[in-house]
Amino acid sequence: MIKGKTINGLMRHLRDNHGISISGSKNKKDLLNMGYFHGYKGYRFIRRSQNQIPFTDFDEVVAIYKFDANLKAAFYPDIMFIETAIKNYTLNTLISKGPVDFDYVFTNFLNDYKKHPVGSSKYRSKMKNRLKLRDKIHQSISYYYSDQRAVIQHFLHNNKPIPLWAIFEVISLGEFGFFLQCLNEPTRIAIAKDLGVHSTSHNQNGRIVEEIIYLIKELRNAVAHNSVVFDCRFRNAEPPARLKQYIQHETGAANITFDNIVDYFIIIIFLLKKLGISKTELKKRIRRFSEESERLRKTIPISVHTSIMGSDFKNKISSLLNYL
Repeated sequence: MIKGKTINGLMRHLRDNHGISISGSKNKKDLLNMGYFHGYKGYRFIRRSQNQIPFTDFDEVVAIYKFDANLKAAFYPDIMFIETAIKNYTLNTLISKGPVDFDYVFTNFLNDYKKHPVGSSKYRSKMKNRLKLRDKIHQSISYYYSDQRAVIQHFLHNNKPIPLWAIFEVISLGEFGFFLQCLNEPTRIAIAKDLGVHSTSHNQNGRIVEEIIYLIKELRNAVAHNSVVFDCRFRNAEPPARLKQYIQHETGAANITFDNIVDYFIIIIFLLKKLGISKTELKKRIRRFSEESERLRKTIPISVHTSIMGSDFKNKISSLLNYL
């Protein structure tokens, strides 16, 4: 039998074993609200468990926890907006090229493999991805039919092909990125041009949109599942160098690495601007983000704040304002 610790026991454990000052009803409520495992244990390090934050006061833990929660609350609606908008831009581009039932799109646009010699390793790899995408989409259709999603049932019950817009309603952001990856180059470039993100100077080959989607997918999933985001531990892969260089070139912000959350904030602002959000609204977001950072800076040691936000945080925010 496993015997757990009461909240008083956990507070005593933090004092005695971790050297953290914690006492009183306020700290008790904070620990109860955030939880010991989701809260303290999730926020006691930066990126990797060996990078322990030298907490001495429980209020410092609370400050980082609240900073993280406020980031997620601010990011979520913008990421959802970006996801919907990019899907709609993609649909609009494809509609201009022909029918958008999935079978037509699969045959005529999801054929990037054709530019390689038949049977070559790249041909086989891209053909495999194309077939894998088809399987994933069919699985989504089957799942959401069983789940009684009206948009899927309507077309199947009426013996009609399911249009791409309905499929985009039910696939994940990662699957959407995979869809973009399988498109042929002319179609990818057309989508990037319609979004205003195509650049011939960064060797994009129309790949920039899928690279952006894969980048923000990890943040989106972390936000949606209430995982930790303040230190970018959600990042699973190194973003492509050309994406970093492109965002630096477009925004004027130097040293974009996506090691700090400010870099993700920069790409969100960049995308919102491309999607037509007003300068006034974007300035409000930048001001709110800066205020959250400053509130955190006043509550935790300066060295910890620098580790979280980066030593060039103010320069990046200044560059972002100039970009607007």
